[in-house]
Amino acid sequence: MANNLKRNLLICGDNLKALDDLKKQEVKVDLIYLDPPFFSNRKHEVVWGDEAEVRSFKDRWAGGINVYVQWMKERVVKMYDVLKETGSLYLHCDWHASHYLRVMLDEIFGHKNFQNEIIWTYRTGGATKKRWSRKHDNIFFYTKGTTHTFNLKKERIYYDKPFFGPKKDEQGRLYADVLPIDVWEIPAVINVSKERLGYPTQKPEALLERIISASSNDGDLVLDPFCGCGTSIAMAHALKRKWIGIDISTTAMTVIEERLETLGAIKTRDYDSRGMPTILSEIRALEPFEFQNWVINEMKAKHSKRKVADMGIDGYYDKTIFTPNAGIQVKQSEKVGRIVVDNFETALRRAKYEKGFIVAFSFTKGAYEEVARVKGKGLVIKLIKVEDLLLRKVKI
Repeated sequence: MANNLKRNLLICGDNLKALDDLKKQEVKVDLIYLDPPFFSNRKHEVVWGDEAEVRSFKDRWAGGINVYVQWMKERVVKMYDVLKETGSLYLHCDWHASHYLRVMLDEIFGHKNFQNEIIWTYRTGGATKKRWSRKHDNIFFYTKGTTHTFNLKKERIYYDKPFFGPKKDEQGRLYADVLPIDVWEIPAVINVSKERLGYPTQKPEALLERIISASSNDGDLVLDPFCGCGTSIAMAHALKRKWIGIDISTTAMTVIEERLETLGAIKTRDYDSRGMPTILSEIRALEPFEFQNWVINEMKAKHSKRKVADMGIDGYYDKTIFTPNAGIQVKQSEKVGRIVVDNFETALRRAKYEKGFIVAFSFTKGAYEEVARVKGKGLVIKLIKVEDLLLRKVKI
């Protein structure tokens, strides 16, 4: 069955609902890759990109492993529904819950449709002397039916000593082209990686390129229901596949769109975006870090380089964007008053900014009076309502 998706698609929202909507539209996909939150009982607060964009996402499952697996199962069942009979699914996880997820996948896909447990091994920091350091992830490869796409490419391995039937490359090195195995040694994305965007669980492009190339063809439709910073989307686009990316984070959507822009996707207008907040009530419902990121992005400013103890400066403009240099403070609250303005004045003077912006849902009369007082002392502070920012009524 051909899918009904005419354009690539980015969806901001809970993938549970998004998958239901795709099913109603009778969309069918050829390949699903998912890298969901691991059952690691950690809360990640991370710095995004060069400008220290802050994102917080929860990886806590208070009810324990059974709650986590059930949460995953509800979503994988819906993924199964939108997967073609000839389609494949790759689920990325680690040692915390891999054995539970394998049983869950057997239940949904059938154990006969299990193809591989791929071991992705890498070397990163955090080694231990107490046990063998845990330096691999598990990727479960399942197919929906007995027929599926699989484009196997041989790998080149070099040898130091001659063997039967050796070949030599242009440099005279001995080599053989062999079929790949289910253990992949691919460098992880670390602090000095050129690919690094700052996302804590960002996966290397080489990993996604291998999966997408093997289990889909040109023009096939790839779905990532936890697309994060969009590595799968970027690689699907580069490999001339159609794609659908889903993530609950508005910040993730912004990062992905910036990434797609470098690939020409925005210029050619070959994708649609759904679910980004467009009304005030949706903006109010954002998580604090997501709200802050939304404001800074809407103001086309840079994010504070410090994710904590930022001294009241959440974002800023420098001479590459705006003159004079200016600081931004974000308040996800109503009736912001005089004290906030007074404290922001102190933060601006400490940072040697000549101008400042406070963004909130509303301000008290005292806040406006304090702004007037500050202006008389040579510092300009502008109060911006979220609604005006949403309606594009703000002039910087």
